[in-house]
Amino acid sequence: MKKSIVWLASYPKSGNTWTRIFLANYLMNPKEPVPINEVHRFGMGDSIAKTYTMVAKGQPADLNDVQTTLRLRDKVLRGIVGNNADVNLVKTHNIRNPAYGVDLIPLQYTRSAVYIVRNPLDMVLSYARHYGIDVAQAVAAIGRSDNANASDAATVWQFLGSWSEHVNSWTSKAPYPVCVLRYEDMLDQPEVAFGALVKHLGVPLEEERLKKAIKFSSFDEVSKQESEGGFKENPGKSEKFFNKGQSGQWKEALSEELADQLRRDHRSTMKRFGYL
Repeated sequence: MKKSIVWLASYPKSGNTWTRIFLANYLMNPKEPVPINEVHRFGMGDSIAKTYTMVAKGQPADLNDVQTTLRLRDKVLRGIVGNNADVNLVKTHNIRNPAYGVDLIPLQYTRSAVYIVRNPLDMVLSYARHYGIDVAQAVAAIGRSDNANASDAATVWQFLGSWSEHVNSWTSKAPYPVCVLRYEDMLDQPEVAFGALVKHLGVPLEEERLKKAIKFSSFDEVSKQESEGGFKENPGKSEKFFNKGQSGQWKEALSEELADQLRRDHRSTMKRFGYL
C-alpha cells in the first residue's frame, strides 16, 4: 500500500477550495474553466459522511458519535490509498494532532502535505459568514482548543483546535515534505505561489498553463459560476460561498476590540507568518 495521500490542509475559510479549483484547472488544462461543481473530483474530502457509511459495510453507524467516526477513519483512508495511485489529493480541515488518541493524519498513508494559511483577522470574517454565527462568536471559537465541526448530513466530525494550534501543527517539522502557502501571497504573487504548489506535486511547470489556470480559478470566474449555477459545497448558512476573495477586509469590518482579542490569542503565530 503506497504512501499516496497529499493532504490539502487548512483551517476553514483559508483558501482550500480556491487551491483545489486551481489544481483542477492546471491538471486538466482545459480550454474553458473547469465547472466549480466538478472540483470535488480533484481532492476528495477526508470527512465525507457517505464514505464513512460505505466502509461501515451495512453495520449501523451513528456518525454523530465521535468515537464511531474515529473508529471508521482508518478504513476510509485505507480505501483512498487502495487505488494504488502515486498521488491522492485529499482535502482536510483536521488538525495534525491526535483526537481522543486517534492519529488523524497517519504517516503510513501520507506522501506530503500542502498547507494554506490566512491572516486570522480576515479569515474570521469569512468563518463567521460560513457558519452563520456572529463575528464575536467566531473569534471565540477559533481561540479554543476544543473547537470542532460537529457532524451533519454531509460530513463527519472535524477536529480543528484553535487557529494557532492548527497552523502550528501543520507547519512544524514533519517526516514528509510540507508546502506552506500564504493566502495573501496567492493573491499578490499568484504565479510564484501556485508555481511552488505545482512543483511540490512533482508536476511539470508550464508558464502559459500556469497563467491560464490562475485566470480560470480567479475570484471573478468562480463567483460568476456560483451566481449562475450555485456551489454544491456551500453549506447554505450564507448566501454565497465566494464572497470577496480579498485581504485586508478586517480593517473596515472588524471592531478594534475583536482585532485586539485575536492578536492576544494568536500573537506568536501571527508574528511568525507576518500578520503583525
